[in-house]
Amino acid sequence: MILRYARQAHGDREIVSRLIDEPLWRYNYAGLADRVEQAAKALLRLGVKPGDRVTTLAWNTHRHLEVFYAVTGLGAVLHTANPRLSDEQIAYTINHAGSGVLLYDRNLAAVVERLKPQLPQVGIFVSLTAQPLDDATLCYEDLIGAESGPLEWPVFGENAAAFLCYTSGTTGDPKGVLYSHRAIVLHAMGAGLNAAFGFTAFDVVMPCSSLYHATAWGLPFVAPVCGAKLVLPGDKMDGASLHRLIVDEGVTFTGGVPTIWTMYLAYLDQIGERPGNLKRVMIGGSAVPRAMAASFKQKYEVETLQIWGMTETTPLGVIASPTPQLAALGEEEMQEVIWSRQGRLQFGIELRIVDEGGSPVAWDGGTPGALQVRGPWVVQRYFRQDKDAADAEGWFDTGDVATIDKRGFMRITDRTKDVIKSGGEWISSIDLENFAAGCPGVKIAAVVAAHHPKWEERPILIIETHDGATVSKADVLAYLEPKIVKWWTPDDVIFASIPLTATGKIDKKVLRRTYRDHLTAPS
Repeated sequence: MILRYARQAHGDREIVSRLIDEPLWRYNYAGLADRVEQAAKALLRLGVKPGDRVTTLAWNTHRHLEVFYAVTGLGAVLHTANPRLSDEQIAYTINHAGSGVLLYDRNLAAVVERLKPQLPQVGIFVSLTAQPLDDATLCYEDLIGAESGPLEWPVFGENAAAFLCYTSGTTGDPKGVLYSHRAIVLHAMGAGLNAAFGFTAFDVVMPCSSLYHATAWGLPFVAPVCGAKLVLPGDKMDGASLHRLIVDEGVTFTGGVPTIWTMYLAYLDQIGERPGNLKRVMIGGSAVPRAMAASFKQKYEVETLQIWGMTETTPLGVIASPTPQLAALGEEEMQEVIWSRQGRLQFGIELRIVDEGGSPVAWDGGTPGALQVRGPWVVQRYFRQDKDAADAEGWFDTGDVATIDKRGFMRITDRTKDVIKSGGEWISSIDLENFAAGCPGVKIAAVVAAHHPKWEERPILIIETHDGATVSKADVLAYLEPKIVKWWTPDDVIFASIPLTATGKIDKKVLRRTYRDHLTAPS
């Protein structure tokens, strides 16, 4: 439905793709639709049937986008494997998915070779390349080049599975979340509303959220629905590479995790340039540091659109977009709300926060509780698990602790397992991290709990600095002092490289394991 509409209504709108060791690729939605038909016919010839699982191990390119539509259009299920996971986790997700076909990018060939002995169910390997990589691997361009003519697409129900996306496995094995065709279309319609992303046909959209992670936050579907130009950055997310595309292609909207924009802002400072026509940056995956949002707004007149969601919500949950009520409070107060909240209630998603007994608590902006969500694109059951992920009424427990104010703005105060309980009082690791991230010279800040003989737990602050920056413990504590209550003051500040998960989030499980005995270990 989405691709057919884009071909008819916005067929000449451009798509630009960076590739692995190839020149930029340019075509349009009509060209995308034509090549998707060729790709689908090639997959049929390889024996792919409705319900089959097909895996990709690939970056943000036009070929990967074509496979998105070709596999799901056949009624098969596309599993987008995360190449940043460990070999063991990648193999686990592919085997758990039960895929028989694996398509992969050129610079992931070595990973695939290592994985092959662990993938007994995969019988067909296809490189997403213009030329064959070896005699044992099929070549994508050769396969689709052999196909021509229109395809009679199969017909199936809207609740048929389309995508299989796995959580990043921060606790235990990754869990599979099936996205139905209905969920994908409704999510695209909801995300395209003015209260959400608000795209028009004049926008140029560049997803820096990965196609393999929750379908790049739905942008490959929202952009064609709205007729926006689509720019795909390949695997290059460094500041210089992104800046070149942003300026050259006239990007107006982009989105990704905070670590990408930390690097991009540092690059802009280094070269002394402005980000072209960029108007909005959507940031999700973890809380947006206030200093980052302020830099975009004050230095470059770029609005920050904070978003919260999960693989389990396809992934849209809430978006921090302005309202007339906020605007009436004045620019300063409006920005305060938008920068300090993850977002506001969106059409298609219901929110509630509950106390320890499961009873809903007030939307007063101050009372925290366990955040639960439900809606037509929220998971009900994980793939190949017997137990429902949601309760009998459809509510899914996100694992986040949050408040919601009277305007419907939701603020994550912590993950359930990250809340620090010190002497019976709660300390928000997220708030501490956001304050610390604004200290000059700080690149990333992370806060975890360490055991304490008297207070049970105390916060430990881990800092990774920008290259060449000189920052001391005294500098950080002096910066924090006027911003936090005294008992929130970290018991130690440690300067170290901060590990990130496969989706670019701070890997708290590694930090908790490393520093949990930091205050009680023998000196």
